[in-house]
Amino acid sequence: MLPSENTSPRKTFKKLRNSFHLIKSQVGFHHCKWFFLIILIQISFILFLAGTSPPASPPQQQQQQNFQILKPQRNKHQKQSKNPINDQHKQLVQGKEQREKCEYGRVYVYDLPAKFNKDLLNNCHDLDPWSSRCNAVSNGGLGPKATGLDSIIPKNLLSAWYWTDMYSAEVIYHERMLNYKCRTLNPKNATAFYIPFYSGLAIGKILWFTTAKERDRPSEEMLQWVKNQPYWKQNNGSDHFLMLGRLTWAFRRKTDDDSDWGTSFLRMPLMKNVLRLSIEKNPWDDLEVSIPYPTAFHPRFEYEIKQWQDLVRSRNRSSHFCFVGAVRKKIKNDFREVLMNYCKNETSSCKVVDCSVAHCYDGAPAILEAFLDSDFCLQPKGDGFTRRSQFDCMLAGSIPVYFWENSFKTQYEWHLPLPYENYSVYMDHKQVRNDTSIVRKVLDKFSKEDVRKMREILINVMPKYLYARSNQGLGSSNDAFDIAIEEVLRRFKQQREQQQILEKTSKKDHPVH
Repeated sequence: MLPSENTSPRKTFKKLRNSFHLIKSQVGFHHCKWFFLIILIQISFILFLAGTSPPASPPQQQQQQNFQILKPQRNKHQKQSKNPINDQHKQLVQGKEQREKCEYGRVYVYDLPAKFNKDLLNNCHDLDPWSSRCNAVSNGGLGPKATGLDSIIPKNLLSAWYWTDMYSAEVIYHERMLNYKCRTLNPKNATAFYIPFYSGLAIGKILWFTTAKERDRPSEEMLQWVKNQPYWKQNNGSDHFLMLGRLTWAFRRKTDDDSDWGTSFLRMPLMKNVLRLSIEKNPWDDLEVSIPYPTAFHPRFEYEIKQWQDLVRSRNRSSHFCFVGAVRKKIKNDFREVLMNYCKNETSSCKVVDCSVAHCYDGAPAILEAFLDSDFCLQPKGDGFTRRSQFDCMLAGSIPVYFWENSFKTQYEWHLPLPYENYSVYMDHKQVRNDTSIVRKVLDKFSKEDVRKMREILINVMPKYLYARSNQGLGSSNDAFDIAIEEVLRRFKQQREQQQILEKTSKKDHPVH
C-alpha cells in the first residue's frame, strides 16, 4: 500500500526499521538477508514516488487571488484600439520622451480635424486650379524621386535626390514633427504647441477666382477650433507656432475687397501672438522667422553629406557665373529680362538656363549642372524678395549674387552665418539696370583664393540648410528642421522664464495682505 500524501518518507522508513528488528528476532540470519534486500527495494521505490509526486494543492481562495493578479485589467469603458500602428507609434514617442534630454523643453502636436491637413493630401488632385499637386505632397513632402541625374551625381547618392516642390515645407515639417525627439504626447509637459495646419495647400485652389471671404474661411475655421483648446487659453496662443506653406505675403491681405490678392490670415486677431515659420518672412514682423526653402537633396546619413561636400569642393568649374530663370513678360521692366539679355551676350563668362525653354519646375539636371559649373550665380528676387534658386545655388557650391538687400538681410538668421559678405555678393539692382557691365567688373575683383574661401563657408554650413530624408534627422548633425524647432523651443523657454520673473517682481511690489 502506497503512503498517503501526508505521510513523510522518514516516518515510513522508521516503521520499516522496527518491523525489520522484530522479524530478525524471530527468523534466522540467512532468511533475514532476503527480507532486508526486499525492504531496501521498497524504501527506494517509496522515496522515488515521494520525489515525483505533485505538490500539495493550494487553497481555492489563494488560487483565485493569484489568477487575478496575473490577468490584465481593462476598464469596462475602455475601447480596444482599432489602430495598432498608431499605438505602436505612440509607444515609440513615449520611449523617446523618456530617453531624450531636451534642454529647451518639448513640443506638443495638435491633432487637428482632418480637413485642415490629411484631407488636403488625400484630395491632392484638387488643390490647384491648373494642375495636380499629388507629386508635390508625395513622400512626406519630398516629392517624387529625381531622375536624369546619373551623369552628374555618384550612383550611391542618387537615392537622396527628389524633385521637391518649393512650397512643400509645411508637409515636411509635420512629417518630421510626428517623430521629433523632443515631442511630447502630454500637453502638460509642453513648452511649445505646434499647429499642423497646411495653410498653403488650403488656399492654393482659392487664391484665384474667389471672394475674399472664401479665401479666409479655412483659416478662420482652424482658429475657431484652436481657440477652444485649454492650452491655447492659458497664454492666448503666445506659446503656439505653425508653418506657413507659402511666402508670408500670401497671408497678409489688407482689405476685404475681392480684388485684393491673398488671405488675411496673419492679420486675424487670433494670430496676433502666434509664432510662424515661413520660407520668406516679413522683415518688419517680430513674430515671423524664415526657414530655408526645401532643395532637391535630402540625405539620410552624415556620410552622404560629406560625400556631396567633397564633390562640390573638388568640382572643376568652367563658368565664371550663371543665371537660371525665365523672363516674366507680364511684369513691366522685369529685372530678370535684364540679366537674361546680359548673360546671353556674355557667353564667355556666363552660363544661361532659360526656364521658358528648359524644364525648371522643382529642379532639373540642367539647373544643378549650371550651378556646379559656375563660381557665382545671379539671384534676382522671385515671387517675393527670396527664391528657392538661391539654396539650389549654395547647395552646388556656387556663390549667390543678390540685387536686393531684403533677399538676404534679416532672412534665415537661424540657419546662415553672419556676416553675409563672407559668402555672398551684393549689387544694387538700380545700378545694374543702368549698366549691366557692372556685374562682371565686380565679380572679376574676387581672386581664386577669395572664391575658394567663400565656397568653403557654404560647404561647411550645408547641413544647416538641408532637410534630411530620415525622420530621425542626421544623427550628430542638426539639419534645417532640427535647428528651427530647437530655436522655437529656446525662444518660448526664455519667454516663459521672463514672464515668471515679471510675475515674481509684481508680487513683491504688490504684496497680498
